[in-house]
Formats: sequence, structure tokens, C-alpha cells
Amino acid sequence: METKSLSCPRPVEDKIILTSLPLSVDDALRRVSGPGRGGVSIFVGVVRDQENDRPIRSITYEAYEGMAEKEMAKLVRSAEERWAVSAVAFHRVGVVPVSEASLVVACAGVHRAAAFAACRWVVDEVKSQVPIWKTAYDFR
Repeated sequence: METKSLSCPRPVEDKIILTSLPLSVDDALRRVSGPGRGGVSIFVGVVRDQENDRPIRSITYEAYEGMAEKEMAKLVRSAEERWAVSAVAFHRVGVVPVSEASLVVACAGVHRAAAFAACRWVVDEVKSQVPIWKTAYDFR
């Protein structure tokens, strides 16, 4: 069920991260949690150890940073308005080793259905709309 948010959203800087540092799921959870939010959905995209059936050690991500941050912020705001959730999106750039997170999206709402729907939508939209690319693989 889609509803409009009745609360004032936090500043965008608190809702998106584009960084070369490891991403924190705990930080994402802390940023969206609250006493009125009973459903929290978190997606963590982790670098797997294979690409096209070849073993790898890492993936390098590059971004058009200003535009990527702007688009991520727009998506987070849209999800918050559409599903009445609190949302964050973090993406890593640079070299990301196997088993480390490249994407963390968290959404929290009154109920789980809104959190699930918003989280899935943000993940899908980040992957299709935000100018972040896999530019290199470190094959073993």
C-alpha cells in the first residue's frame, strides 16, 4: 500500500553515502530505526567470488560522484514519500574485495510490507538509474 509521508524527512546528507570505505549495515539500521517503525528491511549487495564463471578477488566501481549522490538522494526521498518509510542508500566505490558490501539499502516503516517494497524499489532503481559502474575485475 502506498501512502504519503506525514513526517519531515531528515537532511539528504544523513541518508546517502558514496564512499571508498567499507559500508556499515549497523549504521544503516541506526539511521532508519525509530520507535514507530516496526518493520525494517535491509539489502546488502556483496561482491561474489566469480564473474562469468571466472574466480575474482575484487571489483572496482567508479561513479560520476555528484550525479550519483543527487540521484541516490532523489530515490531515497521518493521511497520515503511513496511508502511512508525512513530510507538510506550507501554505495561503495573504488576496489571492493570479495565478501565485502558494495551496496546497502535500508528502509523502515510502520509495517514490514512498506519496508520490503521500498527497499526492493530503491535497490532496483539504484542499479538502473545511478551512474555507478563496475569498471574492472581482479581475476585470480
